[in-house]
Amino acid sequence: MSWTKFRNSNFIIRLTAWEYWPFGIVQFPLFIYWLWLSLRARSLLFFSASNPTIVLGGMFGESKHDVLNLIPDRYKPKTVLIKAPATKTDVLDTLRKHNFHLPVIFKPDLGERGFMVKKISYESQIESYLGSLNKDFLIQEFLDLPIELGVFYTRFPNEGEGNVTSVVIKDMLTVTGDGRSNLQELILAKPRAKLQWPKLANAHSQRLTNVLPAGEKFVLNSIGNHSLGTTFVNGEHLINERLSKTFDVISKQIDGFYFGRYDLRCASIEALYEGDIKIMELNGCGAEPAHIYHPGFSLWKAFGILFTHWKNIFLISMQNHRRGIAFTSYREGKEIYKKFKEATLPQ
Repeated sequence: MSWTKFRNSNFIIRLTAWEYWPFGIVQFPLFIYWLWLSLRARSLLFFSASNPTIVLGGMFGESKHDVLNLIPDRYKPKTVLIKAPATKTDVLDTLRKHNFHLPVIFKPDLGERGFMVKKISYESQIESYLGSLNKDFLIQEFLDLPIELGVFYTRFPNEGEGNVTSVVIKDMLTVTGDGRSNLQELILAKPRAKLQWPKLANAHSQRLTNVLPAGEKFVLNSIGNHSLGTTFVNGEHLINERLSKTFDVISKQIDGFYFGRYDLRCASIEALYEGDIKIMELNGCGAEPAHIYHPGFSLWKAFGILFTHWKNIFLISMQNHRRGIAFTSYREGKEIYKKFKEATLPQ
C-alpha cells in the first residue's frame, strides 16, 4: 500500500479525528463518573428523575411518539405511529387518511443514532422498509426547511428559568461537482463521505457514474445524523438571552421536561429566535451537547463539557427526587433496556 493510499484510508481518517472514535472509548471516563454519581445518589438509574414524564428521563428506551405527544402541536410536524406488523396497504391507507404527501420520513419508534431513519420518496420504497424493520415506526412529514439544528436546553427545578447550553448546526453530507469527476469519484475523494461509502453506494447506485456539472451540489444524505455523515458545526455563537428565553417558554409547555436536546428545522435564524420552529424529535438526558463534534474541536474541552453535562443530569435528578420523584428501579430499568435492545437489533 502506498503512503498516499494509507494516509487517506478509513483507518487514518478515523484515527486522526476523535469525532469518529468508537462510542465506548470517548465515554469510558464518563462511565467512571456515572458510577461515582450513582453512589452519591444511591441509584444506578438516578438519571430517570431528570425528565419525570419521559421513560428513564430519555436515556434510552423511550417512545419517540410518546415524547412528541408532550409537545404542543404548533411546534411539531405531522406525525403518525404505525404499529407492527404492517403491510404496504396499511401504510398507504394511513398516508391517504392523514393527507401525507411523499416524500416523508420513516423512523423507528424506539431507536437512536439514526438507526433505520429513511426518507421515503416513492411508494416502491415502502415494502423494502417494512422488510427491514418489523417494529413500530413513525411516519413524519418531511420538512423542506433550510436550517436544521440541535438546541440543548437545561433548567434546574429549583430555578425559575432555564437556558440554552448548546447549539449545533447540521450541515448535510454533500459533494460538489467539478465537471470531470463522476459521483463515485467525488464521494471517495471526500473523507466524510468515503466513510459512508457502502451506504451511499447502495443509496445512489443508479447515479454513481454520472458526472456532476462544475459547482453543482449533490445531497448524499438528507438525514441530519452524525453517524450518517452529517457535519456537526458549533453554533454557540447563536446562544443569547433571547434564544434562552424562547426555549424556556417552549420547554415550560412540556410537562416534566428539564434537560435535553431539540432536533428541529426552521426557515431562518430569526425564525429560530421567534420560536417559529418544527421539532422533529425531543431527546432527553441521553442526548449530548452535539456541538462538541465540530471538526477539530478539542477532545479535552469536549470532556469538560461532557462532565458538566453529567453533573447537570445529577443535580436536576436530585432536585426532582427531593420533590418526590422516584428513581426507576433496577428491575424496571433492566426490562426497559431489554425491550430497547430487542427493538434496535438488526433483523
